Amino acid sequence: MKNIKEDSRLSVLNHSCAHLMAQAINRLYPGAMFWVGPVIEEGFYYDIDLGDRVITDEDIDKIEKEMKKISKDGKRIYREELTKEEALEKFKGDPYKIDLINNFEDGTIISCYTQDDFTDLCRGPHVDTVKELKYFKLLKFSGAYFKGDASNKMLQRIYGICFETEADLNEHLHLLEEAKKRDHKKLGRELELFMMSEYGPGFPFFLPKGMIIRNLLENYWYQEHTKEGYEFIKTPIMLSRELWELSGHWLNYKENMYTSEIDNNEFAIKPMNCPGGILAFKNGLHSYKDLPMRIGELGLVHRHEASGALNGLFRVRSFTQDDAHLYMTEDQIEGEVVRLINFVDRVYKTFGLSYHIELSTRPEEKYIGTIESWDKSEAALANACKKANQEYKLNPGDGAFYGPKLDFHIRDSLGRVWQCGTIQLDANLPERFDLHYIDVDGSRKRPVMLHRTIFGSFERFLGILIEHYAGAFPLWLSPIQVNIIPVNNEYHLEYAKEIYESLKKNNIRVELDDRNEKLGYKMRESQTKKIPYTLILGDNELNNNNVSYRPYGSQDTTSLSLEELIIKLNNEITDYQ
Repeated sequence: MKNIKEDSRLSVLNHSCAHLMAQAINRLYPGAMFWVGPVIEEGFYYDIDLGDRVITDEDIDKIEKEMKKISKDGKRIYREELTKEEALEKFKGDPYKIDLINNFEDGTIISCYTQDDFTDLCRGPHVDTVKELKYFKLLKFSGAYFKGDASNKMLQRIYGICFETEADLNEHLHLLEEAKKRDHKKLGRELELFMMSEYGPGFPFFLPKGMIIRNLLENYWYQEHTKEGYEFIKTPIMLSRELWELSGHWLNYKENMYTSEIDNNEFAIKPMNCPGGILAFKNGLHSYKDLPMRIGELGLVHRHEASGALNGLFRVRSFTQDDAHLYMTEDQIEGEVVRLINFVDRVYKTFGLSYHIELSTRPEEKYIGTIESWDKSEAALANACKKANQEYKLNPGDGAFYGPKLDFHIRDSLGRVWQCGTIQLDANLPERFDLHYIDVDGSRKRPVMLHRTIFGSFERFLGILIEHYAGAFPLWLSPIQVNIIPVNNEYHLEYAKEIYESLKKNNIRVELDDRNEKLGYKMRESQTKKIPYTLILGDNELNNNNVSYRPYGSQDTTSLSLEELIIKLNNEITDYQ
């Protein structure tokens, strides 16, 4: 799917279409007032005050029809520039616009756009005429608090999207329908992977089949990190307030932390693994000969997310980060980052995920360290990308206050982009915790610290994989790899049990469907469960001492010996490596 904000033409179209929608609403519901209508990655939205009226599906249909009518009229769109005083006069009586205007400094030139009988504040730019806005669709509606503050009035938010051609719009709508089918929350229930409970909002429960996938991902993670020379630690889930004050989290992140009291002392459940990992590093003396040190931790963290932001496995309150902290000398940065980029590339290719890299640089304000050290760090990251033969997109000013970073944005099978992996240089925590190593001349030196994740979190990454594969996992990740269906239990069940035991002995995850149901019903259910291979065992298989299988999504049946099937399955399972 296209990122509307990143395409300048689509961005203009969608912002203009937001105004078209507002004009239609203004005509249909006189007295409506409008807050903001920005362009977002998925199109546009407008926040609207309709008094006591609540938007319905019928309203959406009416608004779309009115938008089409206005578009056919083909009125031109005019820009007008106003002083702050003129703008306050022009929009007097509209508290939402007055609020916006009052945020401008005195002397600012404020622009607004007019199309026929509708005028609104806007920086622009817009299309020349509403006639250019032909191919649009209103997608959904919801409530939204004014300024995102729950203490303010609830407004109504309507989302939409606009394209230059009908073909582009239809393709996008098709992808949205595909995305609905792939919704990880829906598939998670249907495939019995995970659940949520009202007793723990935002705290996911992994069910047996989901735990199989999770354990496979963890085993893969440990296996690949061991190849890369990592060592592993486990740090406590709860640590004292003093530690979080030292790390800076207590001052800057306390509202997102869960706290408790132990022996009259205040403790916090960790929202990040870094401080605990640093304590583990400080446990011993380190020489320059020990560097680089690569320390990995699958750490369970908790963060207090707003209830309205919770979204299946994508936004939760407890999750396991695939963290690693690397400690090195300055002249080792480039080489380690090259190695890391190649590592990340190998991992993402395992799952069939393409990606692009963004380099976020020094913020204009509120950063620590010298500009010289920032320039050197940014150059090291940029050079590492070049040496790894990876292009990167510059994201100026978006680095953390303590260092620049590389973010990995993966693209799934529907073309949607997800930010997962990150490589972050940190000049803050080594200073706060007084980290050091003994250099070749016997002096104490400050190591460079590098934070990095690849999955981001196991929960979110699993949610992405569910949607990427549409629940049809590759054989090595599938909770059940083979489903055995005897054609008739009276004649074929014993043979089916023999095959079942043989596959189990060969470490194949297998189920035997011995229910007294019709063959067609059991075959359809096997497909619904997205099991990679379904074995059908009847007279031919029993008499010839072989098996017949049907791959998921296929109507073709293939017969071969059990030994050949086991070789085939094992080859496919190990192919991911």
